[in-house]
Amino acid sequence: MAHQGPVPEPQLAAARLKERLYATITMISVVIGLAYAAHADAPGAAAAVGATSVGLWLASLVADEQAHRVVSGGRTSARELRRMLYVSSPLLLSAAGPLLLVGAAGLGLMTLHAALLTAAWVNVAGLFAWGCFGGLRMGGSAAAALLGGALDAAIGTAVALVKALAH
Repeated sequence: MAHQGPVPEPQLAAARLKERLYATITMISVVIGLAYAAHADAPGAAAAVGATSVGLWLASLVADEQAHRVVSGGRTSARELRRMLYVSSPLLLSAAGPLLLVGAAGLGLMTLHAALLTAAWVNVAGLFAWGCFGGLRMGGSAAAALLGGALDAAIGTAVALVKALAH
């Protein structure tokens, strides 16, 4: 078996996954909002997706730093800062799929509306996959894993529907 690098501690991996799931749900809301915006164009949509991702990342770093200072009474060490950056990096990665699809729309390969809806449903499918994986990791049956995936996908779908109905 090939060596794949160090396995992160479970708490670190869980914190990183939590950020990824949070960013996924947030990005569903953003791309649905853009899909139904009256005057959306590809450059504006790309800017909104990118700004959302960077804004979430910066907010996470500020919150982590503030919490650290309040709880510990001290400054963040270089090691702790690296941990914060590692844990929060999925917030930046959440923009990758939507940006690729918006780029395809900008190139005329699909409409912007289709690109944004596709980005939303790809993220919902991602939530389904994480729910299934979590169910299997907990030792559940395939049926239980599918149920977990369906529940996570239902949350993503509910976010998308609420945002779409708001428009």
